[in-house]
Amino acid sequence: MTDAAAPAPRSARPVPAGRNYRLLTVASIITGLGTHGALIAAAFAVLQAGGSAGDVGLVAAARTVPLVLFLLIGGAVADRIPRHRVMVAANALNCVSQGVFAVLVLAGEPRLWQMMVLTALCGTGQAFFSPAAEGMLMSSVSGEQASRAFALFRMSTQGAAIGGAALGGAMIAAMDPGWVLAVDAAAFAVAGALRAFLDVSHVPERAPGGGLLADLRDGWKEFTGRPWLWAVVAQFSVVVAAVGAAEAVYGPLVARDSLGGARPWGFALAAFGAGNLAGALLMMRWKPRRLLLAGTLCVFPLALPSAGLAVPLSATWLCVVMFASGTAIEVFGVSWMTAMHQEIPEEKLSRVAAYDWFGSVAMVPVATALAGPVESLVGRGTALWGCSALIVLVTAAVLFVPDVRNLTRRTGSVEVAAAPPVPPASADPEGALGRLG
Repeated sequence: MTDAAAPAPRSARPVPAGRNYRLLTVASIITGLGTHGALIAAAFAVLQAGGSAGDVGLVAAARTVPLVLFLLIGGAVADRIPRHRVMVAANALNCVSQGVFAVLVLAGEPRLWQMMVLTALCGTGQAFFSPAAEGMLMSSVSGEQASRAFALFRMSTQGAAIGGAALGGAMIAAMDPGWVLAVDAAAFAVAGALRAFLDVSHVPERAPGGGLLADLRDGWKEFTGRPWLWAVVAQFSVVVAAVGAAEAVYGPLVARDSLGGARPWGFALAAFGAGNLAGALLMMRWKPRRLLLAGTLCVFPLALPSAGLAVPLSATWLCVVMFASGTAIEVFGVSWMTAMHQEIPEEKLSRVAAYDWFGSVAMVPVATALAGPVESLVGRGTALWGCSALIVLVTAAVLFVPDVRNLTRRTGSVEVAAAPPVPPASADPEGALGRLG
């Protein structure tokens, strides 16, 4: 049972409303509305051009591979030069690549290699953008209201994701998917312009370093020197891979064979997103004292959707399960961001966030590629039960790490601690998500 701090007194403003925080939130809402529709549009653009389901997978993989390859470099770069410049440059790259993609689709019959190259450029932009954005967000809030600020930010971006997917689907039904890609390009242009106005005067000057590799080694020492950090990241390398295989590969197949098609599966995914919103709203008020214990306990419900698909549950009950798991994982997400904000030195936030992000995606391509062969070998139901079992096992294992159970929320003004000495035989793996949402 977790401890909860006494409720904080209400204030006129629910969260710190600094200029950087507002700009980051508004820009993320704008890109969320565009990007989540564009992901759907890209798949339909491939199919409209005569591509197969395998071609859709190739285009999706083209986005993920450079994301994995460049994340760590992106994190080191974002701690070396002003983060807002990295974010604006990444937004510019995404704007141009999505704009060219839109033109090719609207002109008719884009080639598969062209779509793969342009999607790869988007993944490259995200690899540099994500660590910089996470570091910038964490440095834009302070004090006891940080967790509420993160909850509100996540609630806003999750709402934009749901709205963007719904808007994109409606636009694709009414017009060419190229127009959705064009909207996404415009969203990146507007968001990049907003992020150009971020104020980094509060960020201390970076001391001259020994180069990119030295920065990466320094980030790795920071990462491995904190058992709670590498343990949870290693946990999520498995969790996210299992969830990815279940929901990206098996979910649509179960929906086709047992639930009546794509529509109920769409409702289930929407229920997960609605659960994310509910979880963020809960974390606006709840401040668990033992951050990671509360968050880790809320990872267990992520095993439920895979189990529900294995049964399979009816569409209604599957939506209930997805909503519950979406709510629970958002508790973890806000708790994780708060722990990172509290414990990681500001000048190393982006490098550490890059290792975190790297873990969130590194195993996903492998898991989704193996999902089909595993289904052929053991059957779909057994594969789904296996996904659930993996999530439960690795989540239970991470609770044996004392720092995960005992890391406590600080009260008052938070001063970020330096890393503890790195043990001589510290474990390594990079691995996990740090956030699922």
